[in-house]
Amino acid sequence: MFFGRVLGPLLTGSASRNKVRLLFGARQTGKTALLRHLLAGETTYVVNLQDSGDRRRYEADPAAFGRVVKGLPARIKTIVVDEIQKVPALLDEVQALYDAAPRRWQWFLTGSSARRLRRGTANLLPGRSHAYHLHPVCGWEVEPDGPDRRCIPEPAAPLSAPPFRRQSLARALSFGSLPGVRTESAASARRTLAAYVDHYLEEEIRREALVRDMGPFLVFLRLAASEAGRQINLARLASESGVAASTLKTYYQVLVDTFVGHWMPAYARRPRQRLLTTPRFHFFDLGVRNVAADLALDGRVPDAIGGPLLEQWVGQELIARAGYLGRGHGVSFWRTKSGAEVDFVWGTPREDVPIEVKWSTRPRVADARHVEAFLDLYPDRARHGLVVCRCQHVEQLTKRVRAVPWSML
Repeated sequence: MFFGRVLGPLLTGSASRNKVRLLFGARQTGKTALLRHLLAGETTYVVNLQDSGDRRRYEADPAAFGRVVKGLPARIKTIVVDEIQKVPALLDEVQALYDAAPRRWQWFLTGSSARRLRRGTANLLPGRSHAYHLHPVCGWEVEPDGPDRRCIPEPAAPLSAPPFRRQSLARALSFGSLPGVRTESAASARRTLAAYVDHYLEEEIRREALVRDMGPFLVFLRLAASEAGRQINLARLASESGVAASTLKTYYQVLVDTFVGHWMPAYARRPRQRLLTTPRFHFFDLGVRNVAADLALDGRVPDAIGGPLLEQWVGQELIARAGYLGRGHGVSFWRTKSGAEVDFVWGTPREDVPIEVKWSTRPRVADARHVEAFLDLYPDRARHGLVVCRCQHVEQLTKRVRAVPWSML
């Protein structure tokens, strides 16, 4: 069964008609399944560069792609190229075909690594393409938890298929939100996530020659997963891992380029002089992060680590939603040198919303004190804030701050 994705209406909408649509995202986020659902039929031609035969053919002779496309029957209206980074030279062929007949075909190209494209000085079709990013399943793609409205309004376009079934908080924090993993038993999910880390994060990075010496990279991977959600101190990490700080910086960029992680900047509006500005790093999926950090996945979340895991889950949710809403939306964090801190700031073109995450089931007024401090400092941009926690119902903690259940985010 196919479940609805927020990106579906955006990909097929009029805004990108007659543009080459580039769909990026980490492996197993559902790019191929989404396009298969949206573009199913006899009018679509698919080239899968994961297939070794097709890949070798077009690596040896990229011009063969153009000849094949020109020879397609007239009924073919849509062309999909899966994992375009495998043969970046095909982008030149796509441009030539597009320029010759901009309205003849609708183009959809997917990719799970931007690093090979950049390193190969690939043609990313400037002026001819629109880029999209597919994340793991986010709250907008899950059946609502009762009649309450979500704290962050959903996009106007409805899903093109039924939403995913809701999962418990313990399962979400243990196994993450990859579409396939959500539908598996706990035992199967553990094996799938272990294979993802062992095969993709290690073997694929090795195969794509993104890292030459895998030993230090594997040490870094475990350390980066354990440190996820915290501000990055490269000097300290270099001392703990024995890997040079400059190398660690390169390794972090590898994770970003393969869409396995995201940098989260510090809140940058004035006043700046009292703020810490070192960014944080978040993995794209909590289940993958947990396996990479050697965390036991037993479906239980001890109180000792529940708070940090819930905070990372909220961060991933906000990053995904900001990406889908596009320009003008973003996620940052706020921390002063005196110790005041807000876990996330949800930024929109009109306002900024400070969000604090608590593991508590019984939020208190004291939980809102740093949110209130943020509201006092930025009255022109911030008028209300949230405390996301495990409470059962919305609670008004102060005049400007509400506590909301995690499922209503």
